[in-house]
Amino acid sequence: MQFELNKYILEDIESKDQPSEFLNFDDYSILILRLPYINDEKVEIKSYAFYIKDEVFLFDREKKEFNKIGDFKDLHDYLDVKIDKILTKLSKLHIEIAKMEDDVYDGNYKNMKNWLLLKKDIEIIERLISHAELSFDRFLKKYKTQIDEFAYNDLKEHLNRILRLSIVGSEKLDYLHQFYRGAVDEKMNNVMFVLTILSAIFMPLTLVTGFFGMNTGGLPFVEDNLGTFKVVILTIIFEIPFVWYIFRLAKSSKI
Repeated sequence: MQFELNKYILEDIESKDQPSEFLNFDDYSILILRLPYINDEKVEIKSYAFYIKDEVFLFDREKKEFNKIGDFKDLHDYLDVKIDKILTKLSKLHIEIAKMEDDVYDGNYKNMKNWLLLKKDIEIIERLISHAELSFDRFLKKYKTQIDEFAYNDLKEHLNRILRLSIVGSEKLDYLHQFYRGAVDEKMNNVMFVLTILSAIFMPLTLVTGFFGMNTGGLPFVEDNLGTFKVVILTIIFEIPFVWYIFRLAKSSKI
């Protein structure tokens, strides 16, 4: 079915990237809801454009025409299925986040590789629902005398619950990432500390070895039969202050 629409409004309806919006005119309204679409457990984006007059019509972007859905009850049933799928997917995402939380607190970071995918899905849901909820609220105010208020308020509550759960999920993921980065940084700091200790231990040995390895005349102990033994003794004596200082440092750092 075709309707006489302003070309700019028609462009918004045909666009897959048009944000959620409610457009009210004298004898009809346009409700555009850009919602998360659950496809094989993946979160994608799909836009739904409804023409509302005495009845409700859904725009088919492939055929470039409006198809009749029915009355406001039929619209409610249509949206109820879509929103329930989003809620179900969000519940599964929260279960995955909770499992990741338990693993991270137990020192198991293997599931952190899924962090980015979870964050992306949660952010998509939060961003789309935040816009859709505002447009849906304007639609409810316009048609509050013509709709089953209890049923539609239930849809509105579901949208609000999705938004709240997605915000909580996003905050949990941010905290988990901070915790994970802190643990990784601490581990790296420990590694660097150990390397610094080893470098400090071998620095005097390198200095002594380099000094007595110079190919020049006049070096001490060159003609002495006990020269090597005396150099070893000097090296040990020279090393003692470094080892003592490093021991104190390691003990205070509990490494």
